[in-house]
Amino acid sequence: MFEFLKKLLGSKTAKQKEIGRVTHYFGGIGVAIVKFNKSVQVGANVNFHGTTTDFSQKIDSMQYDHKEVQEAPKNKEIGIKVKSRVREGDGVFESSS
Repeated sequence: MFEFLKKLLGSKTAKQKEIGRVTHYFGGIGVAIVKFNKSVQVGANVNFHGTTTDFSQKIDSMQYDHKEVQEAPKNKEIGIKVKSRVREGDGVFESSS
């Protein structure tokens, strides 16, 4: 059974390209800190995926150094308002929805 779940979860993320990783989550304000490995713009659709995390959303706003930004540069940690809880280490993937 466990191997089946591993295959199922692995096949889902294999179709999507990882573009970042969650480095921190502020639960009180619902903000994830994500370190992107490519530039990403506001309006992009992303999927947060981890052991107990799996949801997609459109990026409505991003902040860097407490200032609104329209683009997350590669290798920078950016704050993103998220609709659900995420955990450190969760992957962020490109999403078509």
